[in-house]
Amino acid sequence: MRSPGEPREGNGRWLRAGLSLLVAGALVLYPLLMYIGESRLGVQSMAIGIIAVCVLRLAISRFGASALDARAALGIRELLLICCGAIALALVTLWRGSSSAMLYYPVLVNGVMLVAFAGSLLSPPTVVERIARLRDKDLPAEAIPYLRRVTAAWCVFFILNGAIALYTATASSFETWALYNGLIAYILIGAMFAGEFLIRMRVMRGVRK
Repeated sequence: MRSPGEPREGNGRWLRAGLSLLVAGALVLYPLLMYIGESRLGVQSMAIGIIAVCVLRLAISRFGASALDARAALGIRELLLICCGAIALALVTLWRGSSSAMLYYPVLVNGVMLVAFAGSLLSPPTVVERIARLRDKDLPAEAIPYLRRVTAAWCVFFILNGAIALYTATASSFETWALYNGLIAYILIGAMFAGEFLIRMRVMRGVRK
């Protein structure tokens, strides 16, 4: 027999998952939101909005991880680091009255991802292996060296992408920053994900023969 508290607990779990997706979407769309919001809302409003979004994410983590968090290949630690870093950048923006600090958010994200991927090379399983196991729980041992190489390739990607993000934040126009970090970088990430997935499927077929 279902106790009275169970439906409420289930609803709370789905609410946390929905809020997690909403906040994650806001963080992913950060460059686009910055581009649209800076002219319409102002720098200080954007900084306060970022702080509110990140505090909400930290609160979700504090009062219970969602089902999505439990299955995440990277885990919640990296997202919390990104949120804390984003709050720090927003506070600097409020203090200085300039949006220049918030332009370093993509650099922060690439740095956190680099540490996560590189750290998993030193303490396996690698991030890419965890992602692969979400789809294929019976991953053959012969595939592990390939997945390590893919993880190393992602490390190189984050170094290069982070370097370009740093350049756009320090030596280019705001429009160029928004174009690269809000569009081009995601196209490159999508292309690398798609290419790696297709190659992985081919490698898996070869390993299982």
